[in-house]
Amino acid sequence: MDAPATLHVAHDTAGVDLGAAEDAVRHFLKALGVSTDSETMQGTPGRMARAYAELFRPRDFDLTTFPNDEGYDELVLARSIPVRSICEHHLLPFVGTAHVGYLPGQRILGLSKLARVVEHFARRPQTQERLTKQIADWLQVQLACKGVGVVIVAEHTCMTLRGVQATGSSTVTSTLLGLLRHDPRSRAEFLTLTGVSR
Repeated sequence: MDAPATLHVAHDTAGVDLGAAEDAVRHFLKALGVSTDSETMQGTPGRMARAYAELFRPRDFDLTTFPNDEGYDELVLARSIPVRSICEHHLLPFVGTAHVGYLPGQRILGLSKLARVVEHFARRPQTQERLTKQIADWLQVQLACKGVGVVIVAEHTCMTLRGVQATGSSTVTSTLLGLLRHDPRSRAEFLTLTGVSR
């Protein structure tokens, strides 16, 4: 029996300068006419800098795969994985859920790692379209599986809090690779189980 294989996925924090970020926030707020002189606002630039640093920093994790000794060849799907990211156009949050599935090849994945992969790519300024594709492409390469599917449903605060103020609207994106893209039955099964196709 083959041993588990582990890939350590780490985030580089070398470029983070919280002091400079705090100063920049202070100037940013001042330029918008927001004073930070009051007792309640004095700490806001530091809090905001730390908050964005946290939002942009994924946690390190080990991507652990195991031999598919039983030859399992049906869909593995994790539904409703929480997603939170920052829209790169306005630096406002978008939040929702991801449905991530794959058709195993020679190896299977520890299920919690699907959520870790989603978080890894979400913790940076993003577009939902790119995020969806990055997750699918990365899993396809790492698992060498027969197919990968990712669907993300999210609400963008850049649409709901400003501009058009389309409260309650959501955006759906999908990336299907391998058999989940080309085999009609596999595609239909994935989309039905995610709830996208009813």
